Amino acid sequence: MRPNIVVSSIDMERLEALIDSLPAAQSAAQHALLEELARADMLEPADMPPDVVTMNSRVRFALDRPAEEFTLTLAYPRDMQPGDERISVLTPVGNALLGLACGDSIDWTRPDGAAFNLTVLDVLYQPERAGELHR
Repeated sequence: MRPNIVVSSIDMERLEALIDSLPAAQSAAQHALLEELARADMLEPADMPPDVVTMNSRVRFALDRPAEEFTLTLAYPRDMQPGDERISVLTPVGNALLGLACGDSIDWTRPDGAAFNLTVLDVLYQPERAGELHR
């Protein structure tokens, strides 16, 4: 059973546009993100709980295989740059992070079929919490 997730209306709109723009070669990433958006509760940015991972949030999280902790910013693919401590929402880990709250854990699958568990430890920065409602 996967935990409930929450996505802002702005993120939902932008992510749906991103999915529509993806080439067929990225159908696995497209399908995984579509599944997550389909099960998400949608809120207006001003109503977003402060501990939820939204797009452009800086998040501290742990993976169980291998056991490791990371601090990264959830980003759109167009914002990715080498070495900037961001993770694309189209990656399995980025996709798993979207909409989770502090303390939530989720079981997910890598492209190679290996399973992993991700736990959100802290949302260090969230645009909505910082008053950036229309970023």
